[in-house]
Amino acid sequence: MLTVLSPVLALLAAATNALGTVMQRRAATLVPRSDRLRIGLMWDLLRTPVWLLGIAGVVLSAILQGAALTTGALAVVQPIFMLELPFALFIASIVFRCPITRAGWLPVAGMGAGLCLTLFAAAPTDGTLQAPASRWPTVMTCCLVAIAVLCGIAVKLPRGPGRAACMGMTAAVAYSLTAALMKSSTAVLSLRGMGAFFTAWQTYAFAALGVCALFLLENAMQSGPLVASQPALTLGDTLVSLTLGVTLYGERLRDGWWLALQVVGLMLVVRSVIRLSRQRLEAVP
Repeated sequence: MLTVLSPVLALLAAATNALGTVMQRRAATLVPRSDRLRIGLMWDLLRTPVWLLGIAGVVLSAILQGAALTTGALAVVQPIFMLELPFALFIASIVFRCPITRAGWLPVAGMGAGLCLTLFAAAPTDGTLQAPASRWPTVMTCCLVAIAVLCGIAVKLPRGPGRAACMGMTAAVAYSLTAALMKSSTAVLSLRGMGAFFTAWQTYAFAALGVCALFLLENAMQSGPLVASQPALTLGDTLVSLTLGVTLYGERLRDGWWLALQVVGLMLVVRSVIRLSRQRLEAVP
């Protein structure tokens, strides 16, 4: 059975990751901009204190996320990360001094209601602690190809909301696969100890892919406004993670007429995200 601890840890992970995201976005506005993906961007950011604060938030979020994945299903933990969007916009409203209006809180409430309805209707099961080894090659190939294709499309777009959204989706796929690998490696840690953790291939795969995802996210933040990249990142991460939870770990969602409620919940979330993004598009850099 899913524990209460897992959703709480996931919620805290979403909040700390939102803080890290906004701090990284702030840092991205302070370093030289480029229309290309550039490795030098990371060197510029390393010398920016506010970016280091953002990374501290991301690291803390990763620890909380790992703990949440150890105690709960991927299909539960990652959807809760959708709440990173309202957290991020609230923090951004303070950092960039552009308060959220009363009308802006309505879609935030809609997101929360849609997420609760979706998870209630889906009622994901725990699934297995470890994904079968035979499934990893296909999943890894599909995700890496998707990242390459989306990245190729993004670099051909001019700087703006379209490119930011595409890069956000690219980062979303990378982060979802990272979470799936992290769940596998933390299972090894809990079942077989530290020695097995550091010899498992999943540990090094999620570490390497996590760095790649961070690089893609930083470029997404320089590609356009936060409200263009963040919804794509948040929704993309959720949908891809739900898929990986079912295909990799055998987590099951309720079917039958419950599917109608799941669709209604997701439609409410998507509508709320679009409304929130449109309201904040000009306000948040």
